[in-house]
Amino acid sequence: MLNTIASIVSGVIGFAIIVIGARFLLAPRAAAAGYGIPAEPPGAQTPAGSPYPWLYAKGVRDVASGIFIWVLLANRTPHLLGAFMAAASIIPVGDAVIVLRSGGTRAAAFGIHGATAAVALAASAALLMA
Repeated sequence: MLNTIASIVSGVIGFAIIVIGARFLLAPRAAAAGYGIPAEPPGAQTPAGSPYPWLYAKGVRDVASGIFIWVLLANRTPHLLGAFMAAASIIPVGDAVIVLRSGGTRAAAFGIHGATAAVALAASAALLMA
C-alpha cells in the first residue's frame, strides 16, 4: 500500500515537473515568477539572442527529470525510483538556495522548493523500504 502511494506521488511529481519545464520553455517570464525570482535581475543587460537562456535550460532539465521518473515508474523498479527520487531531491534544495540568494522570498524558497524536496524525500523513503 505504501509503495503504491509513493509511486503515485512520484508520478504526480514527474508530471508536475514536466508541466513546469514546459512552462519555462513556453512562457519563461511567468515561469520565473512562479519559481520565485524575476526573469531579469534588476539592472541586467539582455544578452544578444534569447533573453531567457537560463530559463530555457531549466525547462529542458525539468522536462527530462519528469521523464526519468516516468521511465522508472513504467519499468516497475521501486528501489531504483526511490534512489532516483532521493538524488533528485537535491534539485529543489538547490533551487531554494538559488531563490534565497537571488532576493526571492522565503515563502517561495521553502513553500515551493522546500516542500517539493520534502515530498520527494518522503516518497523516496517509502519506495526504498518497499
